[in-house]
Amino acid sequence: MTIFSVWQLSEHLIQSQALQNAEVSVENLKTARTLYSDSVVARMREQPGITITHDYHNMDGGIPLPATYFIELGEEISNSQKGSGVRLFSNHPFPWRQETGGARDDFEREAIAFLETNPEAAFSNIETVTNRLSLRYAVADVMKPSCIACHNSHPDSPKRDWKVGDVRGIIEVVQPLDGLISQTQFDLFKLVAFLISLFVLGLSGLVIAIRRLNKITENLELEVIERTADLVDANQQLLVEQEKSDNLLLNILPPQIATQLKNGSEPVADGFGDVTILFADIVGFTKMSESYPPHELVALLNEIFSAFDTLCEGLRLEKIKTIGDAYMVASGLPERRPDHAVAIAEMALMMQQELQRINAEKNINIRLRIGINSGPVVAGVIGKKKFIYDLWGDAVNTASRMESHSLPGKIQVTASTYELLKNRFEFQARGEIEIKGKGKMKTYFLESSPVPML
Repeated sequence: MTIFSVWQLSEHLIQSQALQNAEVSVENLKTARTLYSDSVVARMREQPGITITHDYHNMDGGIPLPATYFIELGEEISNSQKGSGVRLFSNHPFPWRQETGGARDDFEREAIAFLETNPEAAFSNIETVTNRLSLRYAVADVMKPSCIACHNSHPDSPKRDWKVGDVRGIIEVVQPLDGLISQTQFDLFKLVAFLISLFVLGLSGLVIAIRRLNKITENLELEVIERTADLVDANQQLLVEQEKSDNLLLNILPPQIATQLKNGSEPVADGFGDVTILFADIVGFTKMSESYPPHELVALLNEIFSAFDTLCEGLRLEKIKTIGDAYMVASGLPERRPDHAVAIAEMALMMQQELQRINAEKNINIRLRIGINSGPVVAGVIGKKKFIYDLWGDAVNTASRMESHSLPGKIQVTASTYELLKNRFEFQARGEIEIKGKGKMKTYFLESSPVPML
């Protein structure tokens, strides 16, 4: 009976050790991909002549996408370690992986179905793979904030509405068990031989030894379970905290700047020659604050600026900061874009529409005064503990002056911005006005949405 109990325990320990090894293997693979993505791809993205693509073998200066790197790493492991295997598969493979990127058997189909509804769990089974008893272990590969933009904008992406936490694919690890079984059986054989020798020495001594051995094995099993649980909890907590930290940093700084700071790079300023800046101010907000309760006033301001933030994100603009009831946004940095002025013009018109909606819902009458200017700026991070991404230059000051000298409900732009937009939008010439610190300047009011192109 004791030998049978020890045999059952050995099977349990084999499965427990195999699961633990599989968990460690998956974490190591994820760490390798993260290291490649953050330390290689993020740095090389800005380098001229470098293209990040799945077809990098056939392209000069090409390097693999993180997913391609992960897949080829798994193939290398599968080829070099007989019987072992690593696969990345999905219900949404890219066109070039249609034949190999989807589920290939019942286990993989069941793993997808289970992990899409239970992404925090693991899916496993013991099966015969290539004539060897093996553990098949699968976990969900979920979307992170740093992956969303690429997957939703890639021209060949099979899905364009990915969100943080969605299951992008499944990571599977196959580990043969014959090595663990052989070692455990060998240890069991030595244990049985030891028990027989004790039996020969005396039945009473044998009973005592068996009882002590059972106690030791029970304690060992409990210790293995406890340590494994502690390790899993610690790794999970670390991942959660790291995700929170990354999300917080991305809410404060542009992704490229956040990546530089995480890599330990010194914050540096950079010059941008073609940028459009928008300043907006709520007319009469100070007077309104005298009649509104503080909590209602803050709630209203939060609702307005939250709506503006949503517009900003949708147009891929960079919100710089808010000061009281003033809102500042820029286009053309830190990623340069040729349509920087068009995007800001669309933002300004949509801000007015959002404010009209809020006015109608709350039966109030709030108006914006908006100013826009285009030109060169210097941008960078200042501060050591409380970071802020800010802009400097005459173009910024002029945009601020356009706002302060505009009229309620109007969008005033400089001549430089007008020249960039005059063939796409309708304007009303305001003429020359005296601008503090600038003298007389010719300005225009942006009136309507883009004129349809013929």
